[in-house]
Amino acid sequence: MFNKLHKKAEKNSILLLVFVLITISIGGLVEIVPLFFINNTIEKVDGMRPYTPLEQMGRNIYIREGCYGCHSQMIRPFRDETERYGHYSLAAESMYDHPFQWGSKRTGPDLARVGGRYSNEWHLEHLINPRTYVPESIMPAYPFLAKKELKADDIEEHLKALRMVGVPYTDEQIANAKQDLLAQTMPDSAEAEFLIKRYGNKVPVANFDNNEEKLTEMDALIAYLQMLGTLVDFQTYKPMPR
Repeated sequence: MFNKLHKKAEKNSILLLVFVLITISIGGLVEIVPLFFINNTIEKVDGMRPYTPLEQMGRNIYIREGCYGCHSQMIRPFRDETERYGHYSLAAESMYDHPFQWGSKRTGPDLARVGGRYSNEWHLEHLINPRTYVPESIMPAYPFLAKKELKADDIEEHLKALRMVGVPYTDEQIANAKQDLLAQTMPDSAEAEFLIKRYGNKVPVANFDNNEEKLTEMDALIAYLQMLGTLVDFQTYKPMPR
């Protein structure tokens, strides 16, 4: 019976198309319908917050320069990966990423937990000339980032746009975006204290590029790198029961 039906479908393009559409529909429903019966597809994890204005600008530069083409931000739950890079990546850690940086391409190491592993000076020298620390590196050099002033006149509008797609920036955070942008490079200042009150005490605050004369793209990129993987405390984290 099935052989006859199979032969008939092969000889009739319209009938074959109908069967293909039915098969695809069933597969799609199996994937989609369960999502309507769970409260949240992403578990809530303590410590997660939106990017600060400086970190967000650094992330934009990271994407602009194509860093994602060689560095993923996705640690898989396999022993060889967790021993090298740290705890496997959680979906919640990318919940405010538009777009997220998960992937499988690794010409260089995964950067999901690079925050705090190296000093600001290490990142600065590495970005200026990667061969300083890794002689065999094929990574391009980015010395121009330390010279190029960061342009962020539209940072408030940028945060408003992100809020429209679900990033929970408050009115206060948006109104103080330009101030917070500078404050993150001004340790021990009153402005930095206000920044920390708005975003939490895990915000890295430093003169990232050692240049006090101007705010550069290097400041922004290093600020972004230094927060990656630092928000979740895996000493206390417990996965949600399934």
